[in-house]
Amino acid sequence: MSDLIRSIEYQTEIAPGGHWSLRLRRGTVMRLTDLQGDANLGLLMFNPDNLLERYNAPDTLKCQHTFRLTRGNCLYSDMGRVFASIIDDELGWHESVCGNSHAELVNERWGQRDFQNDRNAWHQNGHDAFLVEMAKYGLDLADLPANVNLFNKVVVDDDGQLSRVSGHSQAGNSVTLRFEMDTLVLLHTCPHPLDTAKDYPARPVKVELGIAEPVAEDDECRNFCEQNQRGFRNNALYHLGPMSEAI
Repeated sequence: MSDLIRSIEYQTEIAPGGHWSLRLRRGTVMRLTDLQGDANLGLLMFNPDNLLERYNAPDTLKCQHTFRLTRGNCLYSDMGRVFASIIDDELGWHESVCGNSHAELVNERWGQRDFQNDRNAWHQNGHDAFLVEMAKYGLDLADLPANVNLFNKVVVDDDGQLSRVSGHSQAGNSVTLRFEMDTLVLLHTCPHPLDTAKDYPARPVKVELGIAEPVAEDDECRNFCEQNQRGFRNNALYHLGPMSEAI
């Protein structure tokens, strides 16, 4: 277990093509593991106390001067606060630019299957999976921001075209998030929009939830760049306490 994790208290598994959401408290961790390899885990985050505040992909990337997400990076809200920090990562690359698969894409690429006729062998898409989870909290299509696709790497060719690197994530690879504020977390295991697999990608992901150790002065994520230090100060102000108490 990482020395940044105090304990693991709960674990579950998101089935292929599945989706889940939950509220995680500040100071908790979520360790995510690709059980079979080549998984995709769509991730969105909202402030449960103000649902207008949500994950902001452009700010997350530009303020850390990166195209990829890995250990040391923080995931920002559109209010300049840090939802979560990536405290451990075995892959070195997760993407936040390609968005979701949609029903039309999935039907064209792998054939249309619905739950009424095919039960657990149906072909769900990431866009609709997020909308199902969002509806539980009074959110709809107008509230859907760009998402993170964990376990995925995309590259750009000389013509500016993006492609997904197949096999980037191997069975057993994991990434761990530490939540720096109370966060509504939405997840799905539907296919990545650039996945060109012959068969519908059905990959489960293990979820472990636990308690983080307190953030130290020399914390890697906090000190990754000047903007991250500013983000943590914004969190401290949001929590209405001095820096030593807020983190």
